[in-house]
Amino acid sequence: MQATNTRYKLDLRWRKVVLPILLLAGLASRAQNNPSDNLINYDEQWIHYGFLLGVHSSKYVIKHSEAFTTPAMDTVHSIIPGNLGGFKLGFIANMKVTDQLDFRSSITVAFYENDLLYRFTDNTDQRELKDATMVEFPLLLKYKSTRRGNVAMYVLGGITPSFEAASKSNKEDIVEKLELHGWNYAIEIGAGFDIYYPFFKFSPEIRYSYGLRNMLDGENQFSVGLSRLTTQNLTVFLTFEGGPSPKQKRGGKIKGRTLRKSGNKKNKAQRKFKGNKNG
Repeated sequence: MQATNTRYKLDLRWRKVVLPILLLAGLASRAQNNPSDNLINYDEQWIHYGFLLGVHSSKYVIKHSEAFTTPAMDTVHSIIPGNLGGFKLGFIANMKVTDQLDFRSSITVAFYENDLLYRFTDNTDQRELKDATMVEFPLLLKYKSTRRGNVAMYVLGGITPSFEAASKSNKEDIVEKLELHGWNYAIEIGAGFDIYYPFFKFSPEIRYSYGLRNMLDGENQFSVGLSRLTTQNLTVFLTFEGGPSPKQKRGGKIKGRTLRKSGNKKNKAQRKFKGNKNG
């Protein structure tokens, strides 16, 4: 019996981490070069709403059971978690706690695919694919830097409970499939940039999630070699929040333009009055 190859124990491939980070940095540097300041009173409001779109890469993290090394499983060479993609979408609410700290919550629908590849000593294999539609409720604290122009960087973290939206399999099918629990909770950490545009705030973000619950539910031919199975995923989000409120429209440049316009009218009236007096 041979343990899982170490290269399959790597959580995520480096390309899937480096490329999103380069994308976020490029977007932020482009926005920072904008000489005008947008939505200057945006962060003074205590709550904002928006929506998010995300693409993720997810996989199982497994731990072998003692039964994996027994003669009963001597035909199984290895059990290998796959790394598959999916997407998420949802609505968010962001509430101000202090000038630098926010509380963020959302309702997110996530579409997952995960699999386990069972390789046997006779050079055959069998793939067990699990797909799930999860409803997630991230509860996160967001710490943001001081705004520079139209860009601010932030980090965030918290816990995310989730529940499976689809119904579970029939009882007679349990022996034919890997049976998992229908709810989970995970620790999440991430980082991103707030980029302020004239009518909304755009936030590219990368977030890592690590499941804390052992998802195995019961024992059958697929789970007998496992003692623990948890989830992990890496997600790139694109978040869009709010437009200018009446308070924002009265602030900054708009207010300054109004004052200049009023001043011009006053100067014209004074010049006209002086002209009539001289005449």
